[in-house]
Amino acid sequence: MRDTLYANVPFKLNEMTHHYGPNVHLVGNPFLLSQLATLCAKGTLQPQINRLVEQLYADLVKTVINAEFPRKMVTLPTRMIDSTPLGIYQGEVVDPQLRVVTVNIARAGTLPSQVTYDLLNFTVDPSLVRQDHIIMSRMIDAAQAVVGSEIGGAKIGGDVDDAFVLFPDPMGATGGSLSTAITLYKTKVPGRARRIITLNLIVTPEYLRRMTTEHPDVIIYALRLDRGLSPPEVFGTAPGLLWEKERGLDDRQYIVPGGGGFGEIMNNAYV
Repeated sequence: MRDTLYANVPFKLNEMTHHYGPNVHLVGNPFLLSQLATLCAKGTLQPQINRLVEQLYADLVKTVINAEFPRKMVTLPTRMIDSTPLGIYQGEVVDPQLRVVTVNIARAGTLPSQVTYDLLNFTVDPSLVRQDHIIMSRMIDAAQAVVGSEIGGAKIGGDVDDAFVLFPDPMGATGGSLSTAITLYKTKVPGRARRIITLNLIVTPEYLRRMTTEHPDVIIYALRLDRGLSPPEVFGTAPGLLWEKERGLDDRQYIVPGGGGFGEIMNNAYV
């Protein structure tokens, strides 16, 4: 007899209520927020920094897989099949025949992308998983304010036709780098992606405005929203309700309360 218990496995994303639109997901997870708070704390140093980044991204990637990836029904003999013909599992699994590309935006995105790549290789057919690499730089003006981003080099391993394209980049600050990278994939890389998803640890209202304006099709997953430089009337309101007044970036485009420059602290390189 077929047991239908796992024929339609439910998964409900736990997320914060907001007004940024249906493609933005602010993940509500007390454990991950606790780990992120430790990561951002002033006294947290290497090697704890990178271990926390690895742990946070392992869980964030699993969240995205549960919420976004398609599934399929399987019938799999277990080890008990040698003892009984009933030793067969029937139920849903993540569809292993799924193309997935993770994009490393160096340098803050290097470790998160590697964590994502390794986990995907254990989840779907490894021959369908790829990691691409993009070297990007912020462009700043005389006052050290960020005025844009430029691509200095890229290693892109093929087309993205019908692929899930993931951008695991910790800090969604201005959105300039990610928007430029996504535009590259939309305009220069062959094929049409099945879905484009960003995976961020911290985002700002400014980042969300830019991404939802320039790439309204992109799906955003983030662990925390930082809007610490907003005026007093913003605090206590649902995120996005007073979006035009919300602010999370200082004059140098660093996130407040934030955690400093993640590319800097993860690589111990302050240039």
